[in-house]
Amino acid sequence: MHSILTRLGLANDPRLCAIGSPNSITSDNPATGEAIAAVRLQSRADYEAAIARAVIAQASWRQLPAPKRGEIVRLMGNALRDAKEPLGELVSLEMGKIKAEGLGEVQESVDIADFAVGLARQLYGLTMHSERPGHRMYEQWQPLGVIGCITAFNFPNAVWAWNAMLAAVCGDAVIWKPSLMTPLTAIATTEVCARVLRTQTLWRPEGIDPADIFPLVIGSDAEVGEPMVADRRIPLISATGSCRMGRRVGEVVAQRLGRCLLELGGNNAIIVMDDADMDMVARAVLFGAVGTAGQRCTSTRRLLVHEKVVDALCERLAKSYKSVPIGDPLAAGTLMGPLVNPAAVTGMRRACDEALREGCTLLAGGAAGIDRFKGKPGNFVEPTLFRVPKGARPRICCEETFAPILYVYSVANLDEAMEIQNSVDQGLSSAIFTLNMRSAERFLSTEGSDCGIANVNIGTSGAEIGGAFGGEKDTGGGRESGSDSWKQYMRRQTCTINWSNELPLAQGIVFE
Repeated sequence: MHSILTRLGLANDPRLCAIGSPNSITSDNPATGEAIAAVRLQSRADYEAAIARAVIAQASWRQLPAPKRGEIVRLMGNALRDAKEPLGELVSLEMGKIKAEGLGEVQESVDIADFAVGLARQLYGLTMHSERPGHRMYEQWQPLGVIGCITAFNFPNAVWAWNAMLAAVCGDAVIWKPSLMTPLTAIATTEVCARVLRTQTLWRPEGIDPADIFPLVIGSDAEVGEPMVADRRIPLISATGSCRMGRRVGEVVAQRLGRCLLELGGNNAIIVMDDADMDMVARAVLFGAVGTAGQRCTSTRRLLVHEKVVDALCERLAKSYKSVPIGDPLAAGTLMGPLVNPAAVTGMRRACDEALREGCTLLAGGAAGIDRFKGKPGNFVEPTLFRVPKGARPRICCEETFAPILYVYSVANLDEAMEIQNSVDQGLSSAIFTLNMRSAERFLSTEGSDCGIANVNIGTSGAEIGGAFGGEKDTGGGRESGSDSWKQYMRRQTCTINWSNELPLAQGIVFE
């Protein structure tokens, strides 16, 4: 067993099994192609048992005062903080992002737990003046129930925490279906929290395992995913993944009139004006497009550069791309690890071929950058840079390829840049680099970016937990993490109290 799993206390976890065992999946190290461990797949019966336990546990959990729930979340946040090093290394080992990003992902989970602790005392409602004498009207927020959480491979720890920590202080339970590409991180993450839940002293429900507010079910779409999204016991499904997946989830949940929180694809652009600080641009683009090997939903995929500076920027980026340290994500000095699996490499090659067919000019990487690693262990590629022909709108540039490919456009002005940016189906993250206040404000105005995230002089990646995270159009419209995203995990109730001796009707209606 890998030493990281041992450090996380998973040596005897019953969900792990011998590699090659029947009805199991193997988690492979994308940097070597070697198996890390095998995990037993759970069945629909396992799902039914887990959701039944969660329903019972949530009925008790919701009775605990929110500040007390916040205290327990604080303990879980501290436990995640204590486990940050091995848990972050496991993220890197299983998913392939570099160690700094793996540790950063766990830090997001710690941060959202800290945020949720304060939130536990701020689940505010409003008080409204009634038009009727002797009446008081106000709203309050009640727990929603058991939340279904479906996550993707690229953030196998933090996205669950974004949902679970907020939902927990709101009085909900969260049943989690993780990506089958990163099951070990899911097991380790929930086990850290389960230990806290089973040892804390603030909530000891009789006959209930406190860890049942956070059940984990690792199974196929047929056995777990489809029953979960169709389950009327789950009022809200939070799903992160592809647009195709989101459409399926949205369709099934809509049929039962449930709620969806969808975090789907992104085709994110940075606009670079001729007055931009080019040193900042180069750094932001490199992290945005190359970080996580282009496998973030907020990765920079399009660069819309003013025609006065596009040639110089392309030359600078091409040089930087060719010097990016690629290798073992856990090794010091590595800036780009592997893609998650061989299928991702195949998808990148297909996109590169299509870009060339549509007239784009290769500046760095491409098929040759993929072939460089042919026959070697792991799913490594070189980051790839294409220049789009002036005035062209290649179809491939409108698609989200989950790989480190960046398409550079030349634009004449801000109007053209914003039109190109907003022309794609997705609307997650966007950015502009400019020192001109008017350009920045136009970008942030109603006629500017149509994305859920719009930045000035920072890149498209690396959102903080304090703001609501999510996007528009085919990105799904959901919002997670900070701001008032907590309201999606609760139900709003409007209350009117009549403390008078009369029974007046609203709108002056007389019914006698």
